[in-house]
Amino acid sequence: MDTQTLIYIFVGLSFALYIAIAIWSRAGSTSEFYVAGGGVNPVVNGMATAADWMSAASFISMAGLIAFLGYDGSVYLMGWTGGYVLLALLLAPYLRKFGEFTVPDFIGTRYYSKAARVVAVVCLIFISFTYIAGQMRGVGIVFSRFLDVPILWGVIIGMGIVFIYAVLGGMKGITYTQVAQYCVLIFAYMVPAFFISFLITGNPVPALGLGSEVNDGSELFVLQKLDLVLTDLGFAAYTDGSKSTIDIFCITMALMVGTAGLPHVIVRFFTVPKASDARKSAGWALLFIALLYVTAGPVGAFARLNFIETVNEQDYADAPEWFTNWEANDLIAWRDKNGDGRMQYRPGDAFEGAPVFSESGEGASGERVLENAATENANEVYVDRDIMVLANPEIANLPGWVIALVAAGGLAAALSTAAGLLLVISSSVSHDLLKKTFRPRITEKGELLAARVAATAAIVVAGYLGIYPPGWVAQVVAFAFGLAAASLFPAIFMGIFSMRMNREGAIAGMVSGLVFTFLYIAWFKLWAPAANVEANWLLGISPEGIGVVGMVINFTVAIAVASLTKAPPADIRGLVENIRVPRGAENPHMH
Repeated sequence: MDTQTLIYIFVGLSFALYIAIAIWSRAGSTSEFYVAGGGVNPVVNGMATAADWMSAASFISMAGLIAFLGYDGSVYLMGWTGGYVLLALLLAPYLRKFGEFTVPDFIGTRYYSKAARVVAVVCLIFISFTYIAGQMRGVGIVFSRFLDVPILWGVIIGMGIVFIYAVLGGMKGITYTQVAQYCVLIFAYMVPAFFISFLITGNPVPALGLGSEVNDGSELFVLQKLDLVLTDLGFAAYTDGSKSTIDIFCITMALMVGTAGLPHVIVRFFTVPKASDARKSAGWALLFIALLYVTAGPVGAFARLNFIETVNEQDYADAPEWFTNWEANDLIAWRDKNGDGRMQYRPGDAFEGAPVFSESGEGASGERVLENAATENANEVYVDRDIMVLANPEIANLPGWVIALVAAGGLAAALSTAAGLLLVISSSVSHDLLKKTFRPRITEKGELLAARVAATAAIVVAGYLGIYPPGWVAQVVAFAFGLAAASLFPAIFMGIFSMRMNREGAIAGMVSGLVFTFLYIAWFKLWAPAANVEANWLLGISPEGIGVVGMVINFTVAIAVASLTKAPPADIRGLVENIRVPRGAENPHMH
């Protein structure tokens, strides 16, 4: 059976499974739609949380970023994994004990203010749509390459699938769908990683293979060979970092704190029966996530090594099939600058901006790229970093069923997170804006209808962002973490641990943190991208790490404003104390 047929079978079966689960677990009440009725087993919830969190950025982009960034790419591993420790210790059990449906619900009640609730909803929508752009872009890339359809139609098909199980099933349907998606994505990630590690080092365990010798007779370890190959071509050594210490720290911290403030992750802890189960869920999720994250670094290193060995100095006329497959989707390209018919992979951007493709090979050496070649460097090869994990099995000449499995896994990763984000957006609109703010008399049936309409509208916006994305998948997602770190995390953290924090402080903090972080990112990434160089950054901190400064601004403004305004009412102070004290513990203030 040929590879393309296998891809259709694997993807078709996985989609049928997701839709069947959605129909089986259709939500019949707002409680089931928002939090799956609050009765999900901690192990099941941990697996669903892992799928929710391991998005297209984790599955598709992270190893690609590590492949090309080398040491600097470790910030994604450290930040996203460390964030789960913060979440498990500082937020999950307390928010579950609070017992509401959404993050804005907690903020609105804790800060006794409709204004605070609305500000939290605005923050949440900012974060969620920034995040979801990356997921839909990932869906489009997978469909484009593996199902041989344009990215536009790939995104539209993905929107349809998410619509069925997010709008029908709500959190109940999404939870059990995400369990299936986790099984698909982790199997799809690990199987090719085992194969490739064994082929390169003779050791099938990727994490051990990374520290092993390459089995080519050179007696060099993987990273030694990678450093040598890259420096010979003029690149920096793979194990050298180019980022400053403060930027590494800030990006890692922004990712960690942003993870702990991500609304679609936090809401998962409202789905378990009790507070202790929330902490257990976080522990199980960390275990399930670690399987992929321990493997991502080796996958990135192996991918870069394989890529160089199969592309550099190869005759374009004899280019491997995987190269022409991805070239047909405009995600890899070659322009013969020196007219020798061979592909030279060197430092620097091969093109000024995006390459311009022709429908057929009309270049001097048969290449498809006709315009925009950058003439100031010798690099002739353009590669979209987001393709590396997806292309890895093809580069390594693995069997067709492995390639089909990776296609299904990439779609599972992107769709699982997209569904969680869409649910968060829809529940914030229907529950927090309508039910708790503007239409308190709305019936449960009306609220459920509003949630489904809001989810549908969110899918349309998400699809547009997937077709016209603002950047690479993981880069876009990194901004969502920065926005979460600067806006929601301080308000949630102080809402749990500060008796003195009031509504005025929380609102001022959220607005100042969000506005500063958004403007900084927008300036360097959208309005003045040419100025995005370290010399122009505040304190040497890149847009990816600026969420930490936004978080500090949030805390500072909130504490200053709270100290100058009236303390929270007694019932709110009692609420905070009740959240923090375990059930059954004696309250010392009762004596």
